[in-house]
Amino acid sequence: MFTRRTLTQLMAALSLAPAAAVAQGRPPLSRIAVGSCAKQTLPQPIWDAVMAWRPDLFVFMGDNVYGDFNSADATGLKEAYAAARQIAGYERLRDTVSHLAIWDDHDYGSNDGGSEFEHKALSKELFLDFWNAPASDVRRTREGIYDSRVIGPAGMRVQVILLDVRWFRSPLRITDQRGAPGKERYLPDPDPAKTMLGVPQWAWLADELRKPAELRLIVSSTQVLAEGHGWERWGNFHLERQKLFDTIRDSGAKGVVFVSGDRHIGALYREQPAGLYPLYEMTSSGLNMVYWAAKEPGPNRLGALYAAANFGAIDVDWWERKVVLSLRDEGGTTRRSVTIDFATIGIG
Repeated sequence: MFTRRTLTQLMAALSLAPAAAVAQGRPPLSRIAVGSCAKQTLPQPIWDAVMAWRPDLFVFMGDNVYGDFNSADATGLKEAYAAARQIAGYERLRDTVSHLAIWDDHDYGSNDGGSEFEHKALSKELFLDFWNAPASDVRRTREGIYDSRVIGPAGMRVQVILLDVRWFRSPLRITDQRGAPGKERYLPDPDPAKTMLGVPQWAWLADELRKPAELRLIVSSTQVLAEGHGWERWGNFHLERQKLFDTIRDSGAKGVVFVSGDRHIGALYREQPAGLYPLYEMTSSGLNMVYWAAKEPGPNRLGALYAAANFGAIDVDWWERKVVLSLRDEGGTTRRSVTIDFATIGIG
C-alpha cells in the first residue's frame, strides 16, 4: 500500500516523466507558480507563501541551487544539491506539488556559462538525478535538457516549453565598459553564426509549437523581451531573438507567454513584434537572491522593477478567458500584475 507521502512523490515525479506520458486526463491547470534563484546557503522563507497559494504546478526556472564548479568531481554542485534536500520548504513542495525544472548558469555549473563549459555532461546527469528523471527519460540520451509538457483537456490545454539556453549557447561578446549602464557585462553581438538554442533544439521547438494547445508558457531562464541592460538576455543575440519571434509566428502558435528568471529582480514586459500578437513576459527572480539596488531602463517594461524576494503566479481563468501574471512577495501579497485577455494573445 502506498503512503500519502509516496503517492505525492509519485505525482510530483510524474511531471518530470517523458513527454509521451503527459497528463491529458487531469483537470485544467488554473494556478501555476514559477520561481528562480534559490541559494541553498541562505534562508528560504518564501516557500510558505508559495504553498499557501496552492499551485497546481510549480516551475523551477533555473539557479535552483548555486553550485558552480570547475573540477571533474563536481563537488560544488553535488554539495549544493545535498544542501537543498535539507531545506524543509523546498522539499515539502517537491514532495507534494507537481513540478517541472530547467537549469540556469549556477545549476549548470558555470557563471554565465554556455556551450564551452567542459563539465556540462556531468551537470546534466546530476540535474536529472536530483529532479528524479527516470532512466528512460529522453534527456539522458540527447544533448541538453530542453523539455515540454501539454497538460489539460482539449480546449483548456497548457503547454509548458522549457528551453535550455546553456548547453548550446555561443560565447557572449564581452563589454568594452564593464559596469557602464547598458553595458554592464555584455554587448549585442550581430554575428549570424551565434546561437542561443543550437540546431537540434531550434528544430524541436518548431515542432513543439505546432502541437495543439491553448495557452503556451515558454520558460527561458534568461530574459527574452527585456531591453536596456547589459546583463545576459536574448537581446545579446538579436538575430536569435528575432528567430524566436519568427518561429512562433511561422508555427501559427497562439497564446504564447514567456516566463524567465536569472536577474535577481522581478518585472513584467510587453513587446509587439511585427506580424505577431503582443508578447508578454514575467521575470520572477529570486526566491531568496535579490539585487536590492537594481535600477535600469525598461523601454518595454510594464511598471517598476520589484527588487525583493518573489515568486511568479499565473492565474488562468478558462471561463472569463483571461490570464493574470503577478509577482508575489514572501507574504504572498501581489506586488506587480498584468491581466491579459485570451483574445489579445490570439486564443480564439
